[in-house]
Amino acid sequence: MSFVTPVSLAPLPLLHLVLGLLLAAWSLCFIVRIVLTWYPQVDWHSGFWAIVAWPTEPLLVPTRRLVAPIGGVDVTPVIWVGLLSLVRELLVGQQGLISQWMLRSMAVA
Repeated sequence: MSFVTPVSLAPLPLLHLVLGLLLAAWSLCFIVRIVLTWYPQVDWHSGFWAIVAWPTEPLLVPTRRLVAPIGGVDVTPVIWVGLLSLVRELLVGQQGLISQWMLRSMAVA
């Protein structure tokens, strides 16, 4: 890390916050999709549900081609919740990459 100047590490706290919030919001959208699979009459293209469907559907469509429904239940949102949780932990979790870079930059400064 000696080649990285403290000036280039200045946006790390903002990146940490924004990335953490975006990944959490995306995971929440997938969790809402999981719960709403119990209600098949929900129209995804109207009202509030379009806000939930818009960020999740581009990932679910190709995943549905790879993973078939199990017992008639679409499990792809569950897969994406797990993947997003893993990415969030690896990047902005307590031992995540961005968290460790922030700690190291504070120790150097």
